[in-house]
Amino acid sequence: MNLTEIKAAARAEAFARRKVAFAARAAEDCARLKAVLTEHSGKALAGYMPMRTEIDCLPAMAAHAGAVGVPVILGAGTPLKFRSWSPEATMVAGEFGALIPESGDWVEPDVLIVPLLAFDRRGYRLGYGGGFYDRTLEGLRARKSVTAIGFAFAAQEVDEVPIEPTDQPLDLIVTEAEVFAPGR
Repeated sequence: MNLTEIKAAARAEAFARRKVAFAARAAEDCARLKAVLTEHSGKALAGYMPMRTEIDCLPAMAAHAGAVGVPVILGAGTPLKFRSWSPEATMVAGEFGALIPESGDWVEPDVLIVPLLAFDRRGYRLGYGGGFYDRTLEGLRARKSVTAIGFAFAAQEVDEVPIEPTDQPLDLIVTEAEVFAPGR
């Protein structure tokens, strides 16, 4: 083997070790989220399929006592819909590479676990820029009471997220370090 091949093999082994460590950590990262969700037992929950380095909410979703859905993007500028999910669901690639259930019933959530890039103590989040969660939360909140839970690593906290009038605040923020209800 030449040096290039040796390095390639070392990278593959390192990625595999990191993947195992990341997966093992997910249960620990989810402990606080699971505790928060016990207060919402029996309510319809929407989570998300983690991508890249997003904090993994799947263990908490799998443990939830109630219907669980994951987001499906139906088109640009539209609110999300949520398809029924379980750990056994057959998943296919959806928009932006996120996995979605191949089939299943639609779920209208009472509680949403919301992914984010950054958050602040006011309860605002910085998403990926499509406005999907803001439109979704606005529509759901116009019809009923909904709890939006931001789930992130503590390191994602910033002093102030830039906001605009359409941005929807979170009701709770859960990190591996704490749970707090933002002050507005």
